[in-house]
Amino acid sequence: MDIDRLKHQHVDILQRIDELRSLARKGIETNAQAIAQRVADLGKLVTLHLAIEDRIMYPTVRKAADPKLAAMGAAYQEEMKGIANRYLRFTEHWSKAQNVASEPEGFRSAANNVLKDVYLRMQRENQEFYPAVEGM
Repeated sequence: MDIDRLKHQHVDILQRIDELRSLARKGIETNAQAIAQRVADLGKLVTLHLAIEDRIMYPTVRKAADPKLAAMGAAYQEEMKGIANRYLRFTEHWSKAQNVASEPEGFRSAANNVLKDVYLRMQRENQEFYPAVEGM
């Protein structure tokens, strides 16, 4: 299975997370508008990425001849539901500049938690799941 597009999206997502961190370090309140816009843009990319995984990759993996791979795919998909829900709530709230500006420490805390989950998940996919899918 060709998953190059998904792998390229991971690189793009990680770059955008780094941009958010850089803006936050320069001052959350000062950069509230830019942070909110980047959160919104990142949310669109993550939503697209999740849709591709849900509509194309996971159904294909569930049909794999290897039952271990099929089970791994099912487990990854199930786990992603919780991460995706937390991420979508994060995007909904923090894509508004007034929320970022009025709650800078709330943004910092939420970003640290949610983006860490996204980062760790993508690392696991890159190291474990995607290589298994490519080997199908």
